[in-house]
Amino acid sequence: MSVKAVVFDAYGTLYDVQSVADVTEDAFPGYGGIITQVWRIKQLEYTWLRSLMQRYEDFERITRDALAYTLGSLGLEYDDDSFARIIDKYLHLDLYPDALAALSALKDRKLAILSNGSPGMLDALVRNSGLDRLLDAVISVDAKKTFKPSPQSYMLIEEILHVPPAEVLFISSNPWDACGAKAFGLNVAWIERVTPEKMALACLESETLPPLTMFWALRTQMDELGVVPDHRIHGLAELPALVSAIRS
Repeated sequence: MSVKAVVFDAYGTLYDVQSVADVTEDAFPGYGGIITQVWRIKQLEYTWLRSLMQRYEDFERITRDALAYTLGSLGLEYDDDSFARIIDKYLHLDLYPDALAALSALKDRKLAILSNGSPGMLDALVRNSGLDRLLDAVISVDAKKTFKPSPQSYMLIEEILHVPPAEVLFISSNPWDACGAKAFGLNVAWIERVTPEKMALACLESETLPPLTMFWALRTQMDELGVVPDHRIHGLAELPALVSAIRS
C-alpha cells in the first residue's frame, strides 16, 4: 500500500474538545466538568439521531442545541452573552500539542480534514489554529447532508482529493469514526489516547466516577461493531513513523 493522502478527523483527533472546560467552568463554577462531558455526548448523539431521522441540521445548529439541552437538563439559567461565549470556544479549540509537528512531517502527501463540522466552523477553527498552512483540503460532511459514520460522508474523500480509498490513511481518535471509516473501506489508524489501564486507574482513584471518567468509558474505548482499525497509535506524534513504515 502507498499512502498518498492522510485524512484526519477534527474534533477529538486534531483538536481537544475537552479544552472547552475552562470556559464552561468560568461561566458556571462547579459545573464545568459535567457541562463539558454531557455537551459532547449529546452533540454526537444528535448527529446520529438526525442522520437516522433524515432531518439534517448542520453541526453549528447541533452544537448549539446540545449545549441548550445540557444547560437545561442541569437546571442552569443563562443569558445570550454567556451562551455565545461558550459556543465561541468551538472556533478556538486547542490543538493537541503534537498536531503541528505531525502534519508538518507529512507535508509530502495530501493532507485533509474530514469532519462533521459545518464549513464555517471548520474554516474558522483551522484558520485560528494555523493549520490552514498545512492542509490541502478541509472537507465538511455538510456537502452530503449526513454525518459520519454514514458511508456517504467518507465518499467525499475520493470526490475531493481524487485519491482512492486504498491509498488513503484515515486518522481518528473516535472509535465509532474509526469503525465507520474501516467499514467503508479506508485504511484506518485509531488514536487510543485513553488505554484500558488508564481507565482502570481512574476508576480506582475515586469512589464516585467523575464526569470525565464516565466520558472516557462511553466515548474513548473501541466499540464492538465487528470491524477493527488497521493500526493503533497513542498520539499524533507516532503518525509519521507509521506512514513511513506502511510505505516501506
